[in-house]
Amino acid sequence: MIVALIFLLVLVGSVVFHIFTPWWWTSVASNWGSIDDTIILTFWVTGFVFIAVGLFMVYCIWKFKYKKDRRSEYKPEDSKLEFRLTIITTLGVAALLAPGLFVWNKYVTVPKDAYQIEVLAYQWAWGYRLPGKDDKLGKTDIKNINDKNPFGISSQDVNGIDDIVILNEPLHLLKNRPVKVLLRSTDVLHNFYVPQFRGKMDMLPGSVTYYWFEPIKIGTFEVLCAEFCGTGHYAMRSKVIVDEEKNYNEWLSKQKTYEQVVLESTHKTKVKLNK
Repeated sequence: MIVALIFLLVLVGSVVFHIFTPWWWTSVASNWGSIDDTIILTFWVTGFVFIAVGLFMVYCIWKFKYKKDRRSEYKPEDSKLEFRLTIITTLGVAALLAPGLFVWNKYVTVPKDAYQIEVLAYQWAWGYRLPGKDDKLGKTDIKNINDKNPFGISSQDVNGIDDIVILNEPLHLLKNRPVKVLLRSTDVLHNFYVPQFRGKMDMLPGSVTYYWFEPIKIGTFEVLCAEFCGTGHYAMRSKVIVDEEKNYNEWLSKQKTYEQVVLESTHKTKVKLNK
């Protein structure tokens, strides 16, 4: 009875702690509240299984406690029990997966009115690229990547000349405007994660991954790398600032284009050589 009571207290304590826990998610600042709903559904399904299994263990400990005159029953197979457990498990897995598949489909189905930005990850910092006045991101090539051109923007593509290049500075986004995030890595596996946006995606060297979201709250939000990427992983952080259109345009007007960055870099090189 003591062992059964201990198991029961652990079960009840776990449920009570989950209900009244002071640690919960940060408030949602994008359109992806459905991701929270999916996780809560997962808690309900797995929580039900946890409670059912826990109560079954308590029952077994109490019901089949040791008695000197009791003999064990040898029952290697029970087709009815196996069938029932298979059906219940299948329903549980379906309840876990089905909602997530619908959310994932929306997560990667980008609205037509979304504007694009590019996020570049490298050990151990972030870079951002935004379209210029032509509203088009220029082509890139890994062969072009160097200290002066970390994005590998092709100088032969006129669409890339006016691209806005931001390195080691906060990224600004428009409130209530969907944005498609193109994700690239120049070295190892990274992950672009803004907890309040509920948006994250792995960044694979040699590939471009993406997702979209719509910021719905003005404020400053922290960017984290959610994939271990080396000794400086802990410090790979940045900021995303969500603005109204007026403040966003004011910030955008102060940013440097790819062409300006190249000209400044060339000028500095010439000054060093003259010295």
